[in-house]
Amino acid sequence: MYTFSFEKLEVWQNSRMFILDIYKLTSKFPTNELFGLTSQIKRSSASIATNIAEGTSRNTNKDKAHFLTISYSSAMETLNHLIISKDLDYISDVDYTQSREKIEKICNQINSLKKYYLSKEQYAAN
Repeated sequence: MYTFSFEKLEVWQNSRMFILDIYKLTSKFPTNELFGLTSQIKRSSASIATNIAEGTSRNTNKDKAHFLTISYSSAMETLNHLIISKDLDYISDVDYTQSREKIEKICNQINSLKKYYLSKEQYAAN
């Protein structure tokens, strides 16, 4: 079976594992949040990896970097949902800290990859 380029990226692999963590974490949320916070945090966490994957299919490095910006924004949205979840006592301090550390790592990786694409774009323009 063919392996696509995004599947080889460590940042995508980490984002994929993070989605699984979020699904496990939200399984403990109250059922009345199923269509609220639970749904939002699942969608925003999935969007991190989705935009990384979608960006790799783009033709220009500038366009690839744009999708990484969207991915980063989804990570910030997910972090916001985690903060609210902690405030509502849906998640423990330990779960919050572990999730936040994973988001920070993913965001650093996204930024590094974005800088790489933008430097390639700048080099190609010269």
